[in-house]
Amino acid sequence: MTVTLTEKAEFRLRAFLRGSAGDSDETITKGVRISVKDGGCSGYEYGMDITSKPQPDDIVIEQGKVLVYVDAKSAPLLEGLVIDFVEGVVESGFKFTNPKATSTCGCGKSFKAGDCSPEGVPCS
Repeated sequence: MTVTLTEKAEFRLRAFLRGSAGDSDETITKGVRISVKDGGCSGYEYGMDITSKPQPDDIVIEQGKVLVYVDAKSAPLLEGLVIDFVEGVVESGFKFTNPKATSTCGCGKSFKAGDCSPEGVPCS
């Protein structure tokens, strides 16, 4: 399983993790959980949450100083995913580049993966 954080994404996630850290035991397992769910305007929507309690079947990847937990059911749709952080005048945030995506929405948070994608819903 390969999910890659760019240097900027890792830096931003480390800052989020430090800012949300509780006790020292929690800091050891604190990481970001990546998943995919039905939804978004293209059919699938990325999920990204800070957690200290990964699911038992999550795939654990260490990227620099960040633990990345990948939802096992989402893993086939996330193989090869690159997560970057972009800063701009109009838009700033995490950007997903997914080789499994056959098309993406203009918002960048939603994608389609061939014929297996569920129906999309309008952006809100």
